[in-house]
Amino acid sequence: MRSKAVATLSNTLPRFGRQFSTSRHVSAEFTHVVIGAGVVGLAIARQLAGREGASTLLLERHSAVGTETSSRNSEVIHAGLYYGTDTLKTTLCIKGKELLYSLCKRHNIPHRRTGKWILAQDDQQWAECLKLHSHAQHIGVPTRFVGREEARRREPDVRARAGIVESPTTGIVDSHALMTFLHGDFEDRGGDCVLQTTVRNIQPLDGGESGYRIYTTSADGEQEGSITTETVINCAGLEACRINNMILPKERHRKAYFAKGTYFSYSASTPRPDILLYPAPKPGLGGLGTHLTLDMAGRVRFGPDVEWVNDQNDLKPSPARLRDAIPEIQEFLLGIKVEDIGVDYCGIRPKLSNLASVSKGKGFQDFIIQEEEGFSGFVNLLGIESPGLTSSLAIGEMVDGLLYK
Repeated sequence: MRSKAVATLSNTLPRFGRQFSTSRHVSAEFTHVVIGAGVVGLAIARQLAGREGASTLLLERHSAVGTETSSRNSEVIHAGLYYGTDTLKTTLCIKGKELLYSLCKRHNIPHRRTGKWILAQDDQQWAECLKLHSHAQHIGVPTRFVGREEARRREPDVRARAGIVESPTTGIVDSHALMTFLHGDFEDRGGDCVLQTTVRNIQPLDGGESGYRIYTTSADGEQEGSITTETVINCAGLEACRINNMILPKERHRKAYFAKGTYFSYSASTPRPDILLYPAPKPGLGGLGTHLTLDMAGRVRFGPDVEWVNDQNDLKPSPARLRDAIPEIQEFLLGIKVEDIGVDYCGIRPKLSNLASVSKGKGFQDFIIQEEEGFSGFVNLLGIESPGLTSSLAIGEMVDGLLYK
């Protein structure tokens, strides 16, 4: 791959004048600059690089793509069950799921339709499952009830005292293989990816009407540079609010909140379910509860939990989180060998509120994906957490649509 360092940019790249809408023409070095090379940034950059005559630059502050939230998650292809009917999370998750399965099939990216069971242990949880099933039917996402005999036959070690709802279109994907493909395909389409490059400031030129100047510095702080671009796409994940605040006036600044999630490994050979297991949703919870997922090798992992932290780099697992998680795991999985559960890794989810509900109701925060008013060509993506991986290809199409109306 042709990823390079920022120091060479200002001196070696040609200038372009591109028409990205019907009403504006700007002379700049790039048509698009995408900030952040997680899975969403890669999907957007790949989509935009397919535009004939356009030039697309992808900036990433780390030494490789996809090293933050995109590589520290459950790798689940979500069905789109949990979010309000008219939300971006629902629309983009459902569309993104189909795009992702199709892409993985065409390009042999490891993935699997595992299905998912949502487990209720009492009447209150079953009522939540019934609401989820009804909502799924309304939005066109398949779900079905699993009877006791079927559950006992398929997964005898799983406990669901009050009932099970199955989501057959849920699956898993090798997120690293997916990002490797997106990165390579982006560059095959003529895009440039620059690593170890931090954006330190962005200057709108005539409110964005004449484009933007982006000031950068190398990871070691020794080299600085600047580039001009017609458009800026902010999908910087954990850094997205910082980028937002560089461009927008103070009254439109955003504060980032960080939800740390700890994952737990399981080394015993039994029990080994062959389907993803999630507890019934709890209204107002900042996550989906401690659940069981699988990777492409069939390894079991549990998590993530939710721990609010101030430091986006706080990735040190805490053994205390394991003590809290074990009773939750034992609630739905019989015969679990506690001594074979270990703390594995942590991920940080970018939030726009520390009271955020993951699904619907009070505190719910939808994705923010919009071209900012008064700043032509600046597309902002904020609060891109789950189901960001599933939605990534659909988000790429949406951003393309915002710029090329």
